[in-house]
Amino acid sequence: MATELEELIGFLSAPSPPVKKAAVDIVRGLTGSEDGLQSLSNYASAVLLSLSRLLSEEKEVSEPAAEALVNLSQNAELAAKMVQMGMIKVAMDLLSKPGSSITRLLVMLLVNLTQLDDGISSLLQIGDEKMQGLYIMKLVRSFCRSSESSDDPFDHVGSILVNISKKEEGRKMLLDPKRGLLKQIVRQFDSSSSLRKKGIYSEEDTSKMPLELGSALSIEREPVKDPAIRVQALEAIYLIALQEAGLRAFWSVNGPRILQLGYEDEEDPKVMEAYEQIGSLIVHGSGTEEPSTTATK
Repeated sequence: MATELEELIGFLSAPSPPVKKAAVDIVRGLTGSEDGLQSLSNYASAVLLSLSRLLSEEKEVSEPAAEALVNLSQNAELAAKMVQMGMIKVAMDLLSKPGSSITRLLVMLLVNLTQLDDGISSLLQIGDEKMQGLYIMKLVRSFCRSSESSDDPFDHVGSILVNISKKEEGRKMLLDPKRGLLKQIVRQFDSSSSLRKKGIYSEEDTSKMPLELGSALSIEREPVKDPAIRVQALEAIYLIALQEAGLRAFWSVNGPRILQLGYEDEEDPKVMEAYEQIGSLIVHGSGTEEPSTTATK
């Protein structure tokens, strides 16, 4: 005899819209608690498949289904199972359709799934030479073209870029001049969205993009009021300056002097500590003079 939970999952595929709606609302509620997540994980394959099929339904059904999947994907084991069953392709196919009412939730789902190496590989389409990088190009294009409104559904794409840049293949793809992704991404330095800036600074951090960072730093901008963003920007500069090419770019825009002036005006202790970390690197790691440029053959 089927358990109550098995019956509930079965109702997710019910032909009756009201029954289906009621079932998905209950499942969404269960994903909001640890006990509910644990119970659903015992029927992972069935519930994930049923929820994924609901994503293409009308908003009243697709939205709670997407919210449930976002909650479930915070569990590493369930996220891994989603990747295995092709959830990234499902999400990207839906994102390609104009007018989707669950775009933000789908992007948040991708953020969670790309916490995993397999999720990153799936999004990068590693192993498919003809399609490799297509998903990332679509996401970056949407990220850079979307509005600056407070409810921009593509804001969280910056977090996806952070995730994929942790993998070498992801960094190479972002840095590939033929794709032109980096040029599009760097423009988000001027975004009014704190969420976008945090994603871009972190993405610069992990990808180590010295030349473009140098160009970005050479442009005068309005001061950033959020201390967290200033810390992330300084951490990005620190990691980039660890690289020889990054250090040359740092000096080329008079980086030490810029940081000195910023440090003198800074009052936040954490931001000051980030300044001091870079200062220590410059003084003790590379000397106090601009490094010489050597030609490579």
